[in-house]
Amino acid sequence: MTVALVPAAGRGERLGSAGPKAMVSLHGLPLVAHAVRGLLDAGCVRHVVVAAPSDHLAEMTAALSSFEPVTVVPGGADRTASVRLALLAALDHVPDAKIVLVHDAARAFTPPALVRSVTEAVAAGAPAVVPVLPVADTVKRVDADGVVVDTPSRADLRAVQTPQGFAIDVLRRAYEAADVATDDAGLVERIGVPVHTVPGDVAAMKITTPFDLAVAEAVFAR
Repeated sequence: MTVALVPAAGRGERLGSAGPKAMVSLHGLPLVAHAVRGLLDAGCVRHVVVAAPSDHLAEMTAALSSFEPVTVVPGGADRTASVRLALLAALDHVPDAKIVLVHDAARAFTPPALVRSVTEAVAAGAPAVVPVLPVADTVKRVDADGVVVDTPSRADLRAVQTPQGFAIDVLRRAYEAADVATDDAGLVERIGVPVHTVPGDVAAMKITTPFDLAVAEAVFAR
C-alpha cells in the first residue's frame, strides 16, 4: 500500500509568480495538478496528500478537485514541516500504508513509469530509494571566498530527482529526528539507513525558473 506526499507550500518568487509556485499554470493546469496526475496515473499510489500554503488552501483544493483520492492539508513554515504534516495526514487516511513517496510539485511531468520504478524498488526490500541521473557538468567544490578547492569526479556524482520512496516507518523515524532539510533521503542518511538508486528520467526536470517553465511548455507541446 503506497501513499504519496506533495509538499506544495513554497512561494514562486524565482518563477516570477505572486502566488504559490505549485499554482503556476502550464497548459491550462497548475503544476501541482500535473504532478498529482502523474502520481495517480502510475496505478500504484493509493492516496495523495498535498501540503498547501494555508492562505491558498481553498484555491489548491479546488484545483485538485477532479483528482481522487487526494487530500489537501495546510503546509508548514518550511518544506520539512510541510512533509511532516502531510505524513501525519497520510497515516490517518491510509493507516496500513507500507510505502511513502515524497514528490516535488515542481517536477510536474515525472513519468508514471518512474513512479512505479521507485515504488517497486521499495516493495522489493530497499528501505529508501531515489531516482538519479548522471551529472553532465563538471562540478567544482569552492571555499567561502569562491576559490576552487577541488574537482570531484563526475563518475561518483548523481543528480537526484523525485519521487523519493521509503518504507513508511523509515521516513517516520527520519522526521522524528529531523531538523530542517531540502532532501528527504538526506534525513534518512542521517539516521544510518542506506539509500538506493534507480535510473531517473530527464522528463522529471524541476521547474524553478521562467526558463525551466519555457522548456517544460515546449516539451509538453511536443
